[in-house]
Order: sequence, then structure tokens, then C-alpha cells
Amino acid sequence: MTSPFCTIVPPHLLEHLAASGNPAVAAAARRTLIADASARTARVLPRAAAAPADPPAGPAAPRRTIYDAGHRTDLPGTKVRGEGEEATADATVNRAYAGLGATFALFRDVFGRDSVDGAGLPLLATVHYDEKYGNAFWNGEQMVFGDGDDEIFLDFTLPVDVIGHELAHGFTQYTANLEYFSQSGALNESVSDVFGSLVKQHALGQTADQADWLIGEGLFHPDVEGTALRSMKAPGTAYDDDVLGKDPQPAHMDDYVRTSRDNGGVHINSGIPNHAFYLVATELGGHAWDRAGRIWYDVMTGGTLAPETRFAEFAAATVAAAKARYGDAAEFQAVAKAWAAVGVPTD
Repeated sequence: MTSPFCTIVPPHLLEHLAASGNPAVAAAARRTLIADASARTARVLPRAAAAPADPPAGPAAPRRTIYDAGHRTDLPGTKVRGEGEEATADATVNRAYAGLGATFALFRDVFGRDSVDGAGLPLLATVHYDEKYGNAFWNGEQMVFGDGDDEIFLDFTLPVDVIGHELAHGFTQYTANLEYFSQSGALNESVSDVFGSLVKQHALGQTADQADWLIGEGLFHPDVEGTALRSMKAPGTAYDDDVLGKDPQPAHMDDYVRTSRDNGGVHINSGIPNHAFYLVATELGGHAWDRAGRIWYDVMTGGTLAPETRFAEFAAATVAAAKARYGDAAEFQAVAKAWAAVGVPTD
């Protein structure tokens, strides 16, 4: 099982910011890129096993621990809140705790899954990582959140879908284990966007029509011309800013971006499968997790995906999963129609 280092802000965006004429923006982006490079190559040390606990009498419950890095990069940092403990005076700590809980609740209450690994994996998060760190990541064992630079990015615990997105990388790690490169990597990113969006929608009780389908809404400083990092509804429209540049995501295979950057464009080309999921969910209506989300979950846990799965293979798997669960009904038709709309064949 691979444990990819997965960030919410893609390196190509940070590289763009590092070349900014604004010294504060450029310095923070360069610092973030250096921190990411160091964290990417760091060896994740095994933690001491927790003492065995008696099986819960009722439904599965999360086991959350929040740490404070104190603006350093040593992980995990100092423990500041454990499962069931009272809220602290630090809003960042409390948001991280709540976001881990919201993600756990989606997987348990909708899919009957006990944590991201299906076996009660403790959910660990570190906040206040480094200084002016403009990212959040999953390192194979835990979540890490920066406070942002207060020039482009605000606190990374603000959008609950960012928390859900990064934890969903753990879900992928323990299920399909999609390679973090090219189309399989874009699918890895897309699955995190899908479940990150579902975490937000589930927490807010939203239907597919009520959801904003944005990833990272509320993360940008108010001066930034943009609404979020990505839009599943309209890939390529999330931001268009003098400093940030323009959102490069395509929504159709005709505009697929071939690049050696960002592990073959994993954060860019994820717009295509993202949009397919959006089309399925809004075509079916109601709560997106009920049918569209169930189909994607079935594919991820069905054991049919290879680590190097490409878009067409994933699309075919969703069509097969829809038919297996719902027959030739509206769900099957919506899935086939959505992939056709984004230019991905399913046969």
C-alpha cells in the first residue's frame, strides 16, 4: 500500500505564487514549497499502538486527536485536544476536531464504514504547521493544516470540505490505492473532492441542488478574485486573479492537459471526473450521497480497480456499479450520460 503525500493546494499554483511581484506572497509560497518538499520525502514513523479498547456498545465512534505544531514542522506536535474533551480556546483546534468528526460521520452514517480504513483508524490532525504555511496535507497517517499567509490563503481548517478532501486520501489509500500520477492520480484527487464535497453537504444537510460544489470555498483572502480552489460544477471558473492566475481545470477530455508538472496534472485533470460526478448527482437530485455517492463508494470498495486505473476504466466501473445496484433505472442512465458529457467512453 502506497502512502502518497497529498496536498489540497497544487504545486503548480504555489510555483506561480512564488514568482509573484508581491514579496510577501512570493516568500510565503516559496516557504510552503520548501516545507512540502521536506514533508514529501520525510519517513513517516510508526506511532505506538493505542491500548486495546472494549468494542463500543453502540455505533462506531471516532477517535480524534488534535496536535499543535507551534509553527514548527515536527510532527505530530503537542497534543491539545483528544476525543470527547471540551473545546479549547483555539478556534483552529476546534474546527479541525469538528471536521474530522464530520468526515467520520459521513462514512459511518451513510456507508456504514468505521473510519477511513473501515477498521476504526484513529483520526489525527496537526494544526499551526510551520509559519505562513499555505497548504494542508495527508501524509499517509495524519492530517496537517497550515494557517495560511493571510495574503492569499486563510486558515486551512476553515472549509470543512478541505478536511474531508484530505481524509478521503486515506480512504483511497485503504481501498483502491490509486497511484498518484497522471490519470490515476487525477482520479485520486477527484475522489477526494467528491467525498470532501459530500462531507460538507452531509454536515449542512444540503441536497445536490442546494450545494455550491466548490472545494475550498472560504479559503481565499477577501482580496483574491476567486471563490474556491476548484469548482465541480464549472471546472476552470473557481478563480481568475492577477496574482493567482486563472483556474486551469478542464471539464471535458477535449481540453485534457498533458503536463509533467503536478505529478502529471493530478490537480488539474481531476476537473473531468469531478464534473462527471456533479452531473450524476444533480441529474438524480436529492442528497448526493444517497445514490451518486453510493455508486462511487461501491467502485472504490469493490476491488475491481487497479492502482493505475485510467478515466475510461473508472467510468466503466461506475456504470457497472450503477447497474449492479440499481439495474437499468435512472441511476444507470445518469452515470452513462454524465461520462458521455465529459468525453470519457464507458465501453
